[in-house]
Amino acid sequence: MTSRRDFLTTASLAGAGLALSPLAACARERPPAASGKTTSTSARAGTLAMRAIPSTGERIPAIGVGTSGSYEVALDSPAFAALRDVVKVFFEGGGTLIDTSPNYGNADEVVGALLAEGGWRERCFLATKLAADDQETLERQWAESKRRLRTGKVELLQVHNLRNMAQAWPYARRLKDAGETRYIGLTHFQARAHAELARWMREEKPDFVQINYSPVAPEAADTIFPLAQELGIAVIVNRAFDDGRLFARVADKSLPGWAGEVQIDSWAQLFLRFAISPPAVTAVIPATGKPERQADNLKGGIGPMLSAAQQADVRRLFA
Repeated sequence: MTSRRDFLTTASLAGAGLALSPLAACARERPPAASGKTTSTSARAGTLAMRAIPSTGERIPAIGVGTSGSYEVALDSPAFAALRDVVKVFFEGGGTLIDTSPNYGNADEVVGALLAEGGWRERCFLATKLAADDQETLERQWAESKRRLRTGKVELLQVHNLRNMAQAWPYARRLKDAGETRYIGLTHFQARAHAELARWMREEKPDFVQINYSPVAPEAADTIFPLAQELGIAVIVNRAFDDGRLFARVADKSLPGWAGEVQIDSWAQLFLRFAISPPAVTAVIPATGKPERQADNLKGGIGPMLSAAQQADVRRLFA
């Protein structure tokens, strides 16, 4: 069965050695699939899809990392030890974008420790957020974020869920002017906020927006994506797995018959390819605390994008 639960690690991931080349993290052998599933009997070649940030032309990989839940672990725990391998797979597989938030428990502290221990900071396109209700707290929160992330600046600073835009957005602009972030953006995670997000996009023209998008929540394709293309705004997709619920819905289902044609052999890869196939999308940020799943996620960014007909087919599967 080609499902997230059944995804098998290979020898290149065994034993937590994980000394992967960029291709090894993204192209690996897997056992034959069950009847009705796509089958790949040899490691496939390919490179991780890259996308340009419209405001500058800088290119970043289309598969990133989110940290909500998976990175909220104790620094002395087995889960943290596993995350060392996760980030090794991610960076050696060509990934760069890690998205976190001071609202995600201790995730930013965990990210800071992982980047420092592994020497990954220079490779990382680090994104975090502002989420506070008054100016003093915003300033204190930003200072604390830098301390916990062990850095003096980030690549992307976002106003989390459009919270306190009257103060948070001008503050983000000031931090960009001061060189403490290269890009600024806005985020939300629910379709009900799309209209408000669109209004702010028109008024402020941020460098980035981050929004939910998946086969069960496809509204952004009809609203946010076209506007982002019109205004030249990068798009990060969150909740591509619908917080993991999509896997339960496909546990006993076969992949579409065309999946092999686009180098997809797991449902995770299909969901991620669906997320990055719209031309407006710059990156998607799935979260995981398991190295084998991180490798599988990266494979979602290798191979042809889904055609309009294939994207529609995926949407119909969950209609």
